[in-house]
Amino acid sequence: GRFLEDVTQRHGDARALHFAGEDWSYTRLEREVRAFARGLVGVGAGKGTRVAILLSNRPEWVVACFGAGLVGAVPVPVNTFGTAFEIDGILRHSDASLLVMQRDLLRHRYLEDLVSRHAEIAEADPGRIRCPALPSLRQIFTLGEAPAEGGVQRWEDLIAAGSDVSDPLLSDLAGAVEPVDDGLLIYTSGTGGAPRGVRQHHGAILCNVAGAGEILIDDFGIDRDERFLSFLPLSHAYEHSGGQFLPIGVGAQIYYAEGLEKLASNIEETRPTIMVVVPRLFEVLRTRIMKQIQKQGGVAEKLMNTALEVAERRVADDPKFGDGLKDMAVGRLLRPKIRQRFGGRIKAMVSGGAPLNPEVGVFFEAMGLTVLQGYGQTEAGPVISCNRPAAGIAMDTVGPAMRGVETRIADDGEILVRGELVMHGYWQNDAETERTIKDGWLHTGDIGHIDDRGRIVITDRKKDMIVNDKGDNIAPQKVEGMLTLQPEIGQAMVVGDKKPYVVGLIVPDAEWTLEWCRAQGKQFDCKQLQELPEYRNAVRAAVDRVNKDLSVVEKVRQFSFADEPFTIENEEMTPSMKIRRHKIKDRYGERLEKLYRA
Repeated sequence: GRFLEDVTQRHGDARALHFAGEDWSYTRLEREVRAFARGLVGVGAGKGTRVAILLSNRPEWVVACFGAGLVGAVPVPVNTFGTAFEIDGILRHSDASLLVMQRDLLRHRYLEDLVSRHAEIAEADPGRIRCPALPSLRQIFTLGEAPAEGGVQRWEDLIAAGSDVSDPLLSDLAGAVEPVDDGLLIYTSGTGGAPRGVRQHHGAILCNVAGAGEILIDDFGIDRDERFLSFLPLSHAYEHSGGQFLPIGVGAQIYYAEGLEKLASNIEETRPTIMVVVPRLFEVLRTRIMKQIQKQGGVAEKLMNTALEVAERRVADDPKFGDGLKDMAVGRLLRPKIRQRFGGRIKAMVSGGAPLNPEVGVFFEAMGLTVLQGYGQTEAGPVISCNRPAAGIAMDTVGPAMRGVETRIADDGEILVRGELVMHGYWQNDAETERTIKDGWLHTGDIGHIDDRGRIVITDRKKDMIVNDKGDNIAPQKVEGMLTLQPEIGQAMVVGDKKPYVVGLIVPDAEWTLEWCRAQGKQFDCKQLQELPEYRNAVRAAVDRVNKDLSVVEKVRQFSFADEPFTIENEEMTPSMKIRRHKIKDRYGERLEKLYRA
């Protein structure tokens, strides 16, 4: 409450949010937040009440989140792209009392059934609106045009419920909220198993905003027209802190994208200055830009190749005579066109959520776009560190720890973190909390080291590390990252734990496959193509190129094709576009096992 109040006092009528052609000022945002907070008090919510938020990225998401926090209630973000199992699991496990959801999400069968059950129970017993399947859930409020059914009420009904709540009472409630109180119950993406509910306290969120804000202010400067483009799901901790709390904390503007399919045009239209991005998107953008330039050929392709050669030598600290002149030519003739595709005003693109392949980072640097790789996890607010120009940007590091964050490396190489940003534990999971936090130190599960300039270098996820039958350690994310940089390969997962060698599961790149079919005069049918020796050999050639740069134990000896791409819809990717290894192994385990008998 005080956080938003302070920002509003500084920025008042300046633009805070932009959605569907409409601007929201900071003054309007605070007014709506206070109205929502009153509404919560009016329906009996208070300190500790869990309020589930099932909304797409839009201003009302901010209103619900800040409004709940104002009275000490705890927002519980729910992914709008989640499956019925995931949504039900979060609502059930969190013991959420209220659910705020978007009307048009009723296309989701699970939510339609949930709303119908509530309506039936309300009709039978208006005083007690509860579903037997979700005993803690008392009320559902929907945002949208159509009228609500039975016991399901509208967003406007919630606001109206707080009309009699006085300002002094609201101020008293806000004043009773302490930094140590839970400010968010946010669930991990579940890359290795069931999602866990992380108890982020208000102090952890504020610590993250202060540390990340310092980087923006000190290294890039902040002005009245700083603009973030929000497109990653706000139910993910990275976007929640980096794409919502951070821009509001520094008085910037948040523009909401219309969806991933319109992202390229939204970038050009909104002209953002800061973008919070996941590595998978960088990989897709790099592939797209390279293909477009290669199709142009001639001067454009030569300039791109020159830019990459110069950038690679600069990163390796091995410049050659004439690199300066070459870089000037690229800066005049190529980079302005690339920057224009990103709106022309980009100061920095921040990569987080998963490791960024250094080759991808070098490409964007060569194109004149500053990429800052950060590191963190939901259990730590979620930002732990970020590359900074002042410390020297190195593509194989994730930068120094932010202000207020302590780090050290355990004897087995695990990265440990301590500070205000560390969660207070997992909701209703003491055993996992005790395993993860010891003597105040968060055991991240990541393996790495700290270089001579204080920057964290991550090798791999401790739990994902492949240990072959000879005891050699292999980092799968490194191998997968190198595979997906090949034009023939869209996605990949490698395995080899307790096995004699590494094998992989490959999703061929769709655009490359289409071009291959045209050149070979073949029908574009994925299943039939996978049985063609010449198609397999073309993909094998890409794997062999990668193997040349890998050690003996890392080489991918055999591979099989996946039946379809890894996606959020088939539960094989998280909302932040990381592969869910356990899901993919469950589905393709027997196929991968056969590769060892081939």
